[in-house]
Amino acid sequence: MESQIEHKNSMILNISKEAQATFTSVLRAILVALAASIVLSACAVNQSKPRVADYSNLSPADAQSNLAQLAAKFEANRKDKYAAINFAAALRAAGQAKQAVAVLEVSLATFKNDPDVDIAYAKALAADGRFEQALNVINNTIRPENPNWNALSVKGAILDQLGQNQQARALYDQAMLLAPNEASLEANLGLSYAMTGELQRAEIHLKRASMKPGATSRIRQNLALVIGLQGRFDEARAIYSAELPPDQVETNMAYIRALLTQQNRWDAVKEAG
Repeated sequence: MESQIEHKNSMILNISKEAQATFTSVLRAILVALAASIVLSACAVNQSKPRVADYSNLSPADAQSNLAQLAAKFEANRKDKYAAINFAAALRAAGQAKQAVAVLEVSLATFKNDPDVDIAYAKALAADGRFEQALNVINNTIRPENPNWNALSVKGAILDQLGQNQQARALYDQAMLLAPNEASLEANLGLSYAMTGELQRAEIHLKRASMKPGATSRIRQNLALVIGLQGRFDEARAIYSAELPPDQVETNMAYIRALLTQQNRWDAVKEAG
């Protein structure tokens, strides 16, 4: 059994202010990307509409093949909005956010004020780091008298990435009233807590998310990350092993240890001072 790192009884990591600033900045950068990858994969507005597939966990070869097929479908009919939305989602998953924005800007010319296209466009803008523009788009999409859970969730993810975590969590809670079984909402709430170092609360929500219908491999991997960051390496490894090839499991475990080593280094500096 690998030894576990002990933390004091606190919901937030017990590290110095200097450690918190450095450790949180690194952790936040990771979790911002993860939160976006979860929330931006959800697309269905209701049960009658197509749901965009989760393209985030494909192998490089499968991702390339998938992109080629989706590109061909989009080029065959640029007025097929779901072809555009799916192509853009796959591009985002492949790290090609700028092209995803460009694809959806083609659709915006045809589908003016279409909430599905606008939501997808906001997701692409957020993935490209254009958070203020994404926020403007999503705000124009949300109808206070009949809010769309997906739009609320996207806005929450954008606010999380801007550091407005409390406002983001309120939006996730509101969205969960509309879509209580949506795994991405619970997962994003969990990652929001992880961004502020509240790993135990993050774990609670990610566990709930992992048990809901439609939970993706990405959600389970994020649960493993949060468990690993609490020093419970065996649990984290077991979850990763069910989702990833052995070499990727070892890479992820090494990365978790590196993050925790950095935290412990800062603690040692504080004690020596």
